[in-house]
Amino acid sequence: MHDHQTRGTAVGSVRVSEWMTPRPVTVGPETPVLDALKLLNDHGFRRLPVLKAGVLIGITTRKDLRDAVPSKATTLSVWELNYLLSKLTVAEMMARPVITASEFEDMEDAALRMQEHGVGGLPVLNGAGELSGMVTVSDVLRAFTEILGLREGGVRLTLSMPDVPGSLARAVQALAPSNIISVATAGEVGGQRRFVIRVVGEGQRGAAQRVREAGIEVIGG
Repeated sequence: MHDHQTRGTAVGSVRVSEWMTPRPVTVGPETPVLDALKLLNDHGFRRLPVLKAGVLIGITTRKDLRDAVPSKATTLSVWELNYLLSKLTVAEMMARPVITASEFEDMEDAALRMQEHGVGGLPVLNGAGELSGMVTVSDVLRAFTEILGLREGGVRLTLSMPDVPGSLARAVQALAPSNIISVATAGEVGGQRRFVIRVVGEGQRGAAQRVREAGIEVIGG
């Protein structure tokens, strides 16, 4: 038997440091474009932070590097093409200033920054301003599915309640004795706020009915 409690949290309580890829592969600004492309292909990455003397000065992506390589339709001779590529470095293709994340910020803040700037990943800096990891859209999705308890199964309920203090507490009380593993808000419309709640354990199959009997609207179920 599970004690009635709320174990899960929304994405906002999860730090970037918990989900980032630590010690990312990096290149220097003098790295030839072809070498950087090979590094990306060998490791299956999409982006490379650029460091100079240990300091993050830029970032380059697979698309940026590929766009820098002349197409097969070029009129250059083989010698000219090879010479051009040998001289082309990451410094000429990297983006700067770099949009970054902090180890200590919440994942939703990093996710919002990715969305606002239209990027798929951010270099992560530690408290000393040094590069310590990379966080990507894939990491955001991993965090989202983990925190919402999707792997734990159970029953998912979407509730519509007045956007006033005490509404959620009323729903929590109605859900007993089921075990709440995650709670997230899905926004507010017309004074009503939607909550997505996942419950497991005792009484989970009757959770929706208990909530309805408490006078709370259950959407889609």
